[in-house]
Amino acid sequence: MQVSQGRSVGLGLALVSAFAFGGSGVAAKPLIEAGLDPLHVVWLRVAGAALVMLPVAWRHRNLVRERPVLLAGFGLFAVAGVQAFYFASISRIPVGVALLVEYLAPALVLGWVRFVQRRPVTRAAAVGVVLAAGGLACVVEVWAGLTFDAVGLLLALGAACCQVGYFVLSDQGAGHGGASEAEPPHPVGVIAYGLLVGAAVLTVVARPWGMDWAVLGASATMDGREVPAWLLLGWIVLLATVLAYVTGVVSVRLLSPQVAGVVACLEAVIATVLAWFLLGEHLSAPQLVGGCVVLIGAFIAQSSAPKPPSGPVASGVGGPALEAAAVYEPAGGEGELSRPPAS
Repeated sequence: MQVSQGRSVGLGLALVSAFAFGGSGVAAKPLIEAGLDPLHVVWLRVAGAALVMLPVAWRHRNLVRERPVLLAGFGLFAVAGVQAFYFASISRIPVGVALLVEYLAPALVLGWVRFVQRRPVTRAAAVGVVLAAGGLACVVEVWAGLTFDAVGLLLALGAACCQVGYFVLSDQGAGHGGASEAEPPHPVGVIAYGLLVGAAVLTVVARPWGMDWAVLGASATMDGREVPAWLLLGWIVLLATVLAYVTGVVSVRLLSPQVAGVVACLEAVIATVLAWFLLGEHLSAPQLVGGCVVLIGAFIAQSSAPKPPSGPVASGVGGPALEAAAVYEPAGGEGELSRPPAS
């Protein structure tokens, strides 16, 4: 009975995390259209969440000494890089399309494993890569001559590449002779320091002192409806970042990695549906079918990828990720760092 209740709670938290991450682009796009630069929106999101998570960072301050490379990689790639590229992409292309492009990350990871590390991949993983690529072709409607903004698509692809960069860095820089020699870092602590590192990097890049702060005191438009800008910012910081990460961490500790992976794939679906109803971004039937194929391919690729030999690893999709989160993997007892969000 206890196990069943734990799974039910885990499933509920995973759904909350997917909804929270899926709503990040929907809340951010009106702020961008109201006059804020995408980088400034990213800075507000990351800096606000880092401030909220500051007590957690202090509690796990030993991570600065024990896992400096992992913290830097998470902050640079999974936080600053992914969010900056994603928010920049949604300023040019639909939210759902941007997030689906990010779901090429598992395919790119497998490419790195096969051609750079020269490790074998399964046939099922190769099928997943082909499905994800074919589905993406439907999403961007290649038969129409790539009517989507090419720069927007490249920015979304940049977000996927940042996820791959985090995966590779985590795999290479975290194993110090085997998992038995080093206790896996607490994922919530890694998240907290990742946000702090990301906020520091983005402060230099975004230069928030030049931001039009007056926008935050005005209203933004969501498909013709006026919404207070501060409310959207609160949504992005508290719901789409802090709540999304924390519930994602707890849910994967209560669920199997396979179930968590399936729920994480719902993030792109949720983002697309929310963008449809709240932003009026309608996708065509072929795009919807292509999106489903991308998610199926991403899940197959994710579940078929060979596990790294030791240490904190990244093994999942980057989910609008935030799009879900760095998590414990239950099979390892203590748990291992698993994946950053898509968005």
